[in-house]
Amino acid sequence: MADGEGLVMWESEEFGSEHEGRPGVLLVDGSEPGPVLFDAGSGPSVHRSRDWWVYDGTLGAPSATELRGACSCGWRGVTAYLIEWDAVDRRRPYLADTSGPEADWESHIADVLSRAVPVPADLTSLLDQIEARLATLVADEPLAALRAAAALERLTQRVAADAAFSIDTVDGPRWSTVAQALGISERAARSRMTRYVHRR
Repeated sequence: MADGEGLVMWESEEFGSEHEGRPGVLLVDGSEPGPVLFDAGSGPSVHRSRDWWVYDGTLGAPSATELRGACSCGWRGVTAYLIEWDAVDRRRPYLADTSGPEADWESHIADVLSRAVPVPADLTSLLDQIEARLATLVADEPLAALRAAAALERLTQRVAADAAFSIDTVDGPRWSTVAQALGISERAARSRMTRYVHRR
């Protein structure tokens, strides 16, 4: 998770920490427990974890009965999957089958993408070509690749700043609209827009 309380299981390159996925747990009463705290016994720090396998009823942890997809954005999957603790290898619990929750999280990401503003197909194709060309350049001429990367950084910073200034400069943007278009939270959208504007 983005809060550092557990292992990030699934990631989206485009959305980063805004949409990090993991198997979430449910207790027998259908509630979602908070992180499990582990006191190491020395020093002021206490380890916190939301890894699904720590909710096994041992060492004071609550006992989870089901898994569901969970995302750092707050989304939770509708479908719950029974945890068969007898089939979980306690030495390597992360190898257990969590494909159901993962598939639900992937559907969530697909939904986020479907509501985001589309990038024109010709530009997407051009970006793919640039990435492929730069990959070749890294192998053949790494210093030239670094110069090209620096040029792209300058270009994208200018474009991002100009685009940020172009969004409803009179009354300010509707943050819910901006957030949905970018596929991120309103807080992250504000932060990103502010960062872009200050680069100008």
